Amino acid sequence: MQKIQNYIGGELAEPASGDYLDNFEPATGEVYSLIPDSDERDVNAAAAAAKAAFPAWGATPPEERFEILMRLVSLIERDLESLAVAESVDNGKPVSLARSIDIPRAIANFRFYATAAMHTANESYDTSLPGGGKAINYTMRHPIGVAGCISPWNLPLYLFTWKIAPALAAGCTVVAKPSEVTPMTASMLSELCIEAGLPAGVLNIVHGTGPKVGFAIVAHKDIKAISFTGGTKTGEEIARTAAPMFKKLSLELGGKNPNIIFADCKYDDMLATTVRSSFSNQGEICLCGSRIFVERPLYDRFKNDFVKRVAALKVGDPADPATDVGAIVSKQHFDKIMSYIELAKTEGGTILTGGYALSEPPASTSGGGSLNGWFIEPTIIEGLKHDCRTNLEEIFGPVVTIMPFDTEEEALSYANCVRYGLSATVWTENLSRAHRVAASLESGIIWINCWLLRDLRTPFGGVKDSGIGREGGFEAIIFFTEEKNVCIKL
Repeated sequence: MQKIQNYIGGELAEPASGDYLDNFEPATGEVYSLIPDSDERDVNAAAAAAKAAFPAWGATPPEERFEILMRLVSLIERDLESLAVAESVDNGKPVSLARSIDIPRAIANFRFYATAAMHTANESYDTSLPGGGKAINYTMRHPIGVAGCISPWNLPLYLFTWKIAPALAAGCTVVAKPSEVTPMTASMLSELCIEAGLPAGVLNIVHGTGPKVGFAIVAHKDIKAISFTGGTKTGEEIARTAAPMFKKLSLELGGKNPNIIFADCKYDDMLATTVRSSFSNQGEICLCGSRIFVERPLYDRFKNDFVKRVAALKVGDPADPATDVGAIVSKQHFDKIMSYIELAKTEGGTILTGGYALSEPPASTSGGGSLNGWFIEPTIIEGLKHDCRTNLEEIFGPVVTIMPFDTEEEALSYANCVRYGLSATVWTENLSRAHRVAASLESGIIWINCWLLRDLRTPFGGVKDSGIGREGGFEAIIFFTEEKNVCIKL
């Protein structure tokens, strides 16, 4: 059985404890690899390696950093298929999704930021002095030092590289922690970094749990910035630790995203995209639209067509190209999702389709019999109040609620009633309404007539309890408390 190793100081290393954790394959429910059960000692070693590597890496010209990172891009492109298969096995998502979305976006992350680093400009201003004469004011940007990057399990390589790529391109060195639930592609990236000739200590990857490894990264005095994507509760703990240390902090946290559908939308585009935005990656994407509000004249038509489309989705072996919905990432998360389905019933909800674990395990396409992992039918729930727990709390699975609305104001009140403000989607052909609703939505990113279109030149992040700070963009502007990025499909 494969034993994953840490990547510290340019070398693969056993955890200091010598202990390992089981890594389960979601589709089978069986252990298929072992993960380092690292602790503070491993983080200290990684931070020391990153600190030692920083002076040289920070002084390396952007053109040279570009060359090294682009070598890494070429290697990821070469190994795209094996990385996609590994991510599918590790996460439970369909391999077709990993092949077409996750790994290509990881490649795009490195390519974009490696290139962007060469085009970062410093501003200068001529200043007239009161008594005559002139001065020049100019801004210089320097890498902050060692950055701590902690990524989630739902989009393992995609979000992992989204954090480390800009840090490395800017001249920072990194201590990174992938999720202990999905460590495999980060482990493979370690080997590719060695092959690409990334200098020792520039990137360090420490595997293990949040309480042991994640907390040690956040609390380490030599790690100057923290980028975290994950749950809001964990984000609160990180903020409590990092704030008194005056660390730079970016927290991309939970979401309970509204999808507002007006009757004048392009119906076929809306329907196809709404199925995707509800159930891609088993609904385990923080940007999925889990609350669907439909203008009443369109509601019955939408409900009938949506239920028909969703009921036809194939839940099955992630390795099967025909699979639409794969396995839930872990038994713990499976139990959480099922508990919310039961909660919805007690709150008066009606299950229109789904609502159960699969009655029979799906067949393995490799001929190995049935898959006894964690599978849940895509679930649509109707009849709930907009402010019930099912509609207020993050489920993070293949579960959506639908309800009608009569007015624009009513739709906005429903959408904005939650503690979260990560993303929202609006469907309308009325341009004035599109901009008006976007301005009134309490969300960090708003898609109009589309979903999950991302331009890395724009900053990304949520408002309210969905996080602070911004990721991406050449400059992450944080002077506005509710800055938002609006993307309109033309």
